[in-house]
Amino acid sequence: MNCSVARTLEIVGEWWTMLIIREAFFGIRRFDDMQRRLGIARNVLAARLQMLVENGILERRLYQERPERYEYRLTEKGLDLYPALMSLMRWGDRWTAGEAGPPVVLNHTLCDHLTEPVLSCSHCGEPLRPREVRAEPGPGGAVVPPRSGAAAG
Repeated sequence: MNCSVARTLEIVGEWWTMLIIREAFFGIRRFDDMQRRLGIARNVLAARLQMLVENGILERRLYQERPERYEYRLTEKGLDLYPALMSLMRWGDRWTAGEAGPPVVLNHTLCDHLTEPVLSCSHCGEPLRPREVRAEPGPGGAVVPPRSGAAAG
């Protein structure tokens, strides 16, 4: 499918995959630590990590030689998933957190204040709102008229 959203979800759209990526952003890099924190089956974790390495989102780095043990670090491609993860977190905080509030808050270390992720225009800095953004064909897209009410991906 010639859609960036569909192609992205093909790689990171499975539930465990985004949780593994979240753990990597939280500094959890070793298999046993991820498995323990997530409560994920070892075979599922191994398969997801292998897929993330194959897709260039994580890289394996040897940290122990005998026995060989590896840690998983985000690549530049993986680091670029940060805004997507933060947007999912913000949505979850708003719609699923319950009365107790969000399970994690974000502190911007440069100014030492609690913050929320905000999607903004790379040109003017204004917040991006759905009714103020228009999807247009890009250089890699076919010129296909959108269906009524459908957003382009």
